[in-house]
Amino acid sequence: MTKTDLLERLANSAVDVDRCGKWPHEQIDWLNEAGVMKSVIPAEYGGNELDSEAMTHEYHDLAKACLTTCFILTQRNGACQRIASSPFPEVREALLPSLVSGQHFATVGISHLTTSRQYLKTPPVQVEMSNDEVTLNGQIPWVTGASAADWIVTGGTCSDGQQVLVAVPANHEGVEVQPFVQLMALTASETTSVKLENVTVPRSLLIAGPTESVLSSGSGGAGSVTTSTLALGVISRMVEVIEDQSSRREELVETAELLKGEYSVLKKDLFALVSPSDRDQPANATAEIRRRCNSLVLRMTQAALTMTKGAGYVKGHPVELAIREAMFFLVWSCPANVAQGVLNELTCREVSFS
Repeated sequence: MTKTDLLERLANSAVDVDRCGKWPHEQIDWLNEAGVMKSVIPAEYGGNELDSEAMTHEYHDLAKACLTTCFILTQRNGACQRIASSPFPEVREALLPSLVSGQHFATVGISHLTTSRQYLKTPPVQVEMSNDEVTLNGQIPWVTGASAADWIVTGGTCSDGQQVLVAVPANHEGVEVQPFVQLMALTASETTSVKLENVTVPRSLLIAGPTESVLSSGSGGAGSVTTSTLALGVISRMVEVIEDQSSRREELVETAELLKGEYSVLKKDLFALVSPSDRDQPANATAEIRRRCNSLVLRMTQAALTMTKGAGYVKGHPVELAIREAMFFLVWSCPANVAQGVLNELTCREVSFS
């Protein structure tokens, strides 16, 4: 299957995926058929690893076609990237060949190490280490596709405050996948929490650590650039809606041109962050791009609804879907400074990133 065929199929089925609200087996198979599952895995393990710029283009196009499927892919890719960047060859060699072939599916549950539940005094997942084993106890708050996964890449905190990342078999004794929750959008991603009760795995499944701030080393995960890219994909989808509406109603042309111009500048600035020829970026550039993407995806979807009027308010309409999807970016991988930027804009306060 070509990438063009893949994008067309995903776009044509996106509303049905949302309406059904169940794991999109067929769409995941399409990703595998089109070779997308190889995009983050090194060639030595059978992959076809893309550089950051090419991967960003791929995420943009996939999110434009179907945000749910693309979001699932980011979580699977995040798991694969963490494994691929592990300094321990045992875990790379044990897992990557079956992941690149599509024989096995991996996902990631690490938000509790970054933005989720940081207010708790006791770490959400506690870890005990021995020479041969790693034991985990606690609750992973957000895991996409846990019921479909063979492996969950997760982490926890040791008694001395150091952290680890480890690959946990999803069917392992003590792993309890909770029923997935009904979300405002992306319910079909079957995102849920996972309980870990005395889950002991061999140390050969250790991916990183023990170390302080384990996620600061290696690569992988959604990250703010990827999150911004997915928002940009939804924006791009709505650009086509406002173009269509403005082509039929002259009074909409000026508004449509302003929004399209903002999208073009934002897309250029986002891709500059991942371009190998443009690495001289200010320290706050990634957070600022995220704020701008959040702002525009909210405004663009509402503009599309205003233009499509009652038709866009009907459940199952592409604009209605996009409005609900836009809300996702207010909660997914949204650190405090980005959230504050949203609140500043909503209350018409000056936005500042330092």
